Amino acid sequence: MPKLYVAKGACSLGAHVVLKELGIAHEIVKVPLRQPDSPIFKVNPLGRVPTLVTDDGEVITENAAILPYLADLKPEAGLFAPAGSVERARIQEWIGLVNSDLHPAFRAVNRPNLFHPDEAQFPAVRAQGLTRLRDLLSAIQRKLEGKTWAIGERFTVADAYLGVFIGWLPRAGIDAAKDYPGLAAYGDRYHARSAVKAALTVESTD
Repeated sequence: MPKLYVAKGACSLGAHVVLKELGIAHEIVKVPLRQPDSPIFKVNPLGRVPTLVTDDGEVITENAAILPYLADLKPEAGLFAPAGSVERARIQEWIGLVNSDLHPAFRAVNRPNLFHPDEAQFPAVRAQGLTRLRDLLSAIQRKLEGKTWAIGERFTVADAYLGVFIGWLPRAGIDAAKDYPGLAAYGDRYHARSAVKAALTVESTD
C-alpha cells in the first residue's frame, strides 16, 4: 500500500485528506521537520513533506505532483477531471496558485528567517508577507464567490490543498470570520468533511 510521510500542522495534510477521500488503503508515517535526524531525510533528501512512496517503491514529492497522482489512481471518485478537459486545467490552476503564491506568503509571515538573517529585519519581512498574503486572500475569496468548492459544487484535490491554508489563517493573526467571511465559510465546509476530520485525528495523536 502507498506510504505517505506527513508532519503535524504541515501542508502534507492535503495529500492525507485525498487518501482519506479516496478510501485507498495506506500507511501514514508522521515525522518531525527541520530536525537533522528526522526519518524523512531517508526518503526525501530535502527533508520535506508530503513525500509519497508508492507500492512499487517510487518516491514522489511535492503536493503539485502527489495530489494529481493520487486522484488518478481512482478517477471514479471525481477528485480530478479527465485529461485534456478545461476542468482539469482549472483544478491544476488552483494547485499552482496555492503552491506558488499562497504557501510562500505564509512562509514570509511565520518564518522570516528564511528571507533575512538579521532579526531586526523580521518585522519588515513579516509585514511585507502579510500584505502579500492579504492580497492573495482577497483574490481567492473573489474566485470562490458563488461556489461551494474551488471549481463549483464538487470537492476536488484543489480543495484538499487550499483548505489546509485557510486553516492556517490564525497562524498569521488573521480573523477570517471578520476579514474574509467567504473564506471562513469555505473553511467551515472543509473542516466538516469526514475525510478532513479523519486525517486531522490521525495527525494530532502521538
